[in-house]
Formats: sequence, structure tokens, C-alpha cells
Amino acid sequence: MNQKLLIIGFVWPEPKSSAAGSRMMQLINVFKSANYDITFASACVKTDNAFDLTTLDVTTKAIVLNNSSFDTFIKDLNPNMVLFDRFMVEEQFGWRVAEQCPNALRVLDTEDLHCLRKGREQALKDQAIFDKSYLQNDTAKREIASILRSDLSFIISQVEIEILVNQFNINEHLLYYLPFLLDPITPETQKLSPKFKDRNHFITIGNFMHPPNFDAVLFLKTDIWPLIRKELPKVEMHVYGAYESQKVKQLHNPKEGFLIKGFTEDANKVMQEAKVCLAPLRFGAGLKGKLIDAMINGTPCVTTTIGAEGMYGTLRDTNAFIEDDAKAFAKQAAELYTNRIYWNGKQKTGFMIINTLYDKAIYTKDVLHRFEQLQAGLQSHRQQHFIGQVLMHHTVQSTKFMSRWIEEKNKTKT
Repeated sequence: MNQKLLIIGFVWPEPKSSAAGSRMMQLINVFKSANYDITFASACVKTDNAFDLTTLDVTTKAIVLNNSSFDTFIKDLNPNMVLFDRFMVEEQFGWRVAEQCPNALRVLDTEDLHCLRKGREQALKDQAIFDKSYLQNDTAKREIASILRSDLSFIISQVEIEILVNQFNINEHLLYYLPFLLDPITPETQKLSPKFKDRNHFITIGNFMHPPNFDAVLFLKTDIWPLIRKELPKVEMHVYGAYESQKVKQLHNPKEGFLIKGFTEDANKVMQEAKVCLAPLRFGAGLKGKLIDAMINGTPCVTTTIGAEGMYGTLRDTNAFIEDDAKAFAKQAAELYTNRIYWNGKQKTGFMIINTLYDKAIYTKDVLHRFEQLQAGLQSHRQQHFIGQVLMHHTVQSTKFMSRWIEEKNKTKT
């Protein structure tokens, strides 16, 4: 009999809108490769950009927050494993899973460390140096508790594993490094990638609902682009991304060559048409989907220390120039745009990085084996990490009764 997997999504996956959506589709494909019977459930409203999971033979289920109907649903489904999409979902549903299906393996996909991103954002607002006091924020208290309650957590960046182990003293047995899982770029595909002379303009791309992306575009518009435009007066900046708000649209300025293009159906196409990708991220966490898209499509980059974090492992060569200062960033962008030798070298390095660090074949078999090991010795694993049971006990007491109270309150409204 096939293993049954329930994925509880924070949102319905939108691979064309965000790196998080692409990541979820990659995870689904890993489980499909092992013939898991997959059910994807979410309490979020499904948008027009949501991927049709039924085309992959994935069962879908709309669920309700703070409602005991979920208890009946999961008890009937009786999954072998439950994957929580981000710590907020584990907070909402983890205690219900533990009550109804105590023997189900509980896995958390962190996406990125939210506490790291939030702490860096606050440090930027305060114009202060990011340190442990910013890292140990209220989000960290919730997120670390969620990691400790889970049997295993997927961590997308090696840097974040180091932070969890060294700054929060998390046992490495609770963590599993799982980056983006990609197909290798064949020599034939590399040859077909548009060349230096066939590309024009700069590009940046990212979901505008994600705060680091909007901040990066604002930084680009106010501090960096005027310097680049002065050097390259005929070149344009093309800004792509889903869910552009009015404050994003107001940045559109054809006279300055700063063009808000909005959502694109084909990120690969627009990335291949561009000569250089700019990613001036001033805060954030995890791995950056825009840099992955750039490497896949042979588009060299200029990014920041935050943007580059975790992307290149221990490799010395990168597909990007890395600068945090606006003037230095603009200078490197102009240099990369006009220097064919630099550009060609960075393009080849990008292909090499994808094939070396992100080949899905490196990780798929191992992660499936890890699940088998955990399921075979789940009781022993939980006994070794007793603090997780302590946190689950107290979470159940507090979250459970709050949820029951909300459910009863909702009944009185109807």
C-alpha cells in the first residue's frame, strides 16, 4: 500500500508567482516520484494563479481554521505523514494532527527562517547592526517552538542550519538541508541560451507581497538606478512580479527607463531576454528564487550579501558580483552589462552552480530514506527529543482551548 501524505498549505501553490510556490511543487514531485498518495489541504482562498494540483493526481481539500471538522477529516484520511507549509500552519493544525493521528510523521517545511528575515527587517528600520538581540524576536519564539515540536524540519539554506544549531542550540537530527530541487542544465540547453549580443536591459523579479522584494525595488529606484542610468542612458530597468500594489505602480517612470512590468506568465522568457539581473536585497532569508531563475536562464547578476547568502555553498566562483553599497552596486552592474568577458564567465558559472548544488537527484533518494528511518523509529526519535513533547503538551493546552473558544464564538454568530 502506498504511503499517504497530507500537505497543509499556508496558501495554494503559485509557482509562477513566488519561489515558495515553486518550492512546494518541487516537494510534491519528490513525493510523487515515490508513489505517495498526496492530499493537499489549505484554509486559504484559491487565486487564479494557483496551480491545478489535480493534473498531478493530487487530491485537494479546503479546510477551515479553528474548526473541529478538520479532526474528522484527518482521522478519516489517516495519513502516514503530514507536511506543514511554514510554522504558522503547524501552530494551527499540529496539535490536531498529534491528537487524531499520533503515529503520523510530522514534518515542517520552514520555507525560510521567518525570524531571521523579521529581525533583519527591524535592524534595517532601526539603522542598526543586526545581532542576536534582533534574531531572538517574538517570531523566533514561535518558529523555534514549531521546529522543536516537529519530527523533522526542512531547512532551505545551510546558513540557516548553522544559525539554528549555533544560535538556538537545535539538535541537528531535527533538521534536514533541502535546497531547491532542480533538473540539471544540459550542455545542449546551455548552448541554446541567448548570448550577450542578443540580450538587452536589466531585470529584477519577485512577488511584491514579499516585503524584502518591495524594499529591494525601492532601493533600486531611489539609490541605484539613477547611477546606472547615468552610465547607460539608453538602457531600461524591467521590474516583474506578481501582486503589484498601487505604491509599486507609482514607481513606473518611462522617462527614467524604470518600467514596472508586473506579473509575467513566463519568467524564463523575460529572464532570457535580459542581459543582467539585479537583486539589491537589504534584508531577507532562505534562498533567492530570482537568483535561481537567473542562473537557469544564463543571466548574470549583481546582488548583495543578503541576496547571495546560502546560494553558492562553499564554491568560490559565483554567477554574481556582490555589493552592498549603492555606488559599488551600480558600478558593477554597468561593468557586467558592458563587459562581454565578465558576462560570459558569470553565465557559465551559473550553469555550473545549478548542476553542482541544486540537482534534485542528489537529494531525492536520501530524503525519502530519511522518512523511512524516522517512521521505523519514531517513538525512539521522539523520546530523544523530549522537549518537543513538552512544547506539544503546553501548545495543546493553550492553542487547543483558544481554538475551541473561537469555534464556539463563531457558532454564536451564525
